[in-house]
Amino acid sequence: MSTSLHSLTDHELDAELTRSRAEYDTLKARGLALDITRGKPAPEQLDLSAAMLSLPGDNDYVIDGIDCRNYGELPGLPSLRALFGEVLNIAPESLIAGGTSSLETMYDVLSFAWIHGTCDAGAPWSSAPVKFLCPVPGYDRHLAITESFGIELIAVPLVSDGPDVDAIRELVAGDPQIKGIWCVPMFSNPSGVTYSEQVTRDLLSMQTAAPDFRIFWDNAYAVHALVGDAPEVLDVLAIAAQMGNPERPFVFASTSKMTIAGGGVSFFAGSGENVAWYLGHLSQKRVGQDKVNQLRHVRFFVDVNGVRTHMRKHQQILAPKFELVTTILRREVGDSGIASWTDPRGGYFVNLEVLPGTAKRVVALAKDAGIALTPAGSAFPSGNDPRDSHIRLAPSLPSEAELQLAINGLCTCIRLSAAELVHRDRAADVHRSSVSV
Repeated sequence: MSTSLHSLTDHELDAELTRSRAEYDTLKARGLALDITRGKPAPEQLDLSAAMLSLPGDNDYVIDGIDCRNYGELPGLPSLRALFGEVLNIAPESLIAGGTSSLETMYDVLSFAWIHGTCDAGAPWSSAPVKFLCPVPGYDRHLAITESFGIELIAVPLVSDGPDVDAIRELVAGDPQIKGIWCVPMFSNPSGVTYSEQVTRDLLSMQTAAPDFRIFWDNAYAVHALVGDAPEVLDVLAIAAQMGNPERPFVFASTSKMTIAGGGVSFFAGSGENVAWYLGHLSQKRVGQDKVNQLRHVRFFVDVNGVRTHMRKHQQILAPKFELVTTILRREVGDSGIASWTDPRGGYFVNLEVLPGTAKRVVALAKDAGIALTPAGSAFPSGNDPRDSHIRLAPSLPSEAELQLAINGLCTCIRLSAAELVHRDRAADVHRSSVSV
């Protein structure tokens, strides 16, 4: 489709709708079973870390003078904290190495604030209504965590260099119930946006009505570049201290999309007060970390260069898949005006925008044709995309052959839903004209 649907004559639009329906019927008849719903690493990516399964070895269990088989060392292994402190540009003493899931760590941190309050405000967050800001499109699991506490989510636009700081500044200055904001500062999920240093400084310095306002800074994709090397990670803790708000950022990261997805290491970082607060509450539910797993990661990576070399191997697997997605979209719907998409330089997702009012229809058509997509609207609070136009694509898990089938099929669904919409709107216009006459 190389011309706009809106420019077609009625006869041409009827023909396009008939052709799109026939293409879709052919697609359904293929009996596909494809899944591009979530950003899971492909088996080939997991194979990159296969050597970890034999680490640390029968007689290798002492590091930093610590017997990793035993209890204790709640902050995690010093060697691992030093290694990933360099990766994340965080001082080791400000970084805690934890269990396998950064989402669990985020849930814990929110729970601690909910039950006990933060280190700089004694009142539990649960004692009054709480609101969070969410740059949209955002990460659906962040939204789900917050909404599980009954916290109201307020959407704010995500633009090319980060969230709309003017909108945020106005909101947080006047409402003490706004306690936090979710941020994915590097290769954001799902937009691929990387926050600029100026936006970061604005977020860390702005005046907030809530004295215990927190930025949940999820650096999930700090080293996950698809093109070249990842940008340098900003030292948000140092910037926050410079801005006079050292307690504002809660920083999270993990190795889940670096090593073994179900057996990585999560990280939490913050000011000295935030770290003491976190460990104080964590000590009530955990005696120590899985230091054997942490030692495995130290032995596997060795140093920061080992991390960079490993991530380049991931890039070699992922980059062709993302290129395939954009190539097919460009060829199949690129000149039609019915879809637009991002061409990310890192992260795990492609941000797809279809004609307003058709995203749910596209996802439903794809499902019926055996192509599973992330639910439309999932990147918005309560799953409500007011324009019904956003779809998140996750190219990482399927093989290139499967991905090619899925994206070609998706384009068929996009064309059909767009033709249906324009045909329906034109028929409605004709009806309104006849009524007015």
